[in-house]
Amino acid sequence: MAEQFVGSGWAFPMRISPTGGIALVSGEREVEEAIRLVLATAPGERPMRPEFGCAIHDLVFAPVNEQTAGRIQHEVYASLDRWEPRIEVHEVDVSSGTDQSVLYIDVRYSIRGTNNPRSLVFPFYVIPSHEEPDLPGGFAGPAGTAGPGGPGGLPGHPGSPESDR
Repeated sequence: MAEQFVGSGWAFPMRISPTGGIALVSGEREVEEAIRLVLATAPGERPMRPEFGCAIHDLVFAPVNEQTAGRIQHEVYASLDRWEPRIEVHEVDVSSGTDQSVLYIDVRYSIRGTNNPRSLVFPFYVIPSHEEPDLPGGFAGPAGTAGPGGPGGLPGHPGSPESDR
């Protein structure tokens, strides 16, 4: 039943299959590619569906700090909630590596109708400001706010103010 719900589609990026046709993906791989496609598309990038995508691209020039991490978490939750109905997002963590020009967005989710937790790490490249001092040792996002109930949590998600009503 869950496999029918997930479906199949063209591989992304588009490529040729070994038989010479368009490569197709199905199951968990198809969902993973769909998540990457949502996160990699900036709103306004698609002429026939200008609202599609994730607004994290507005933060390319933002300083690498906890506030930016919180905004990225919110935008990822909002875009996946809207554009990928086959999954339930459990947690989004944003962390920086040794290089301050890349943030790692770790999305923990499960496919609806299954009890199979999955994780996808999406690298998000930023242009660090020369005015802001580098944070020593990076950061792991606001403590205790990695889930949907953190600042800017989405309505209807566990821990958000609306879910307590």
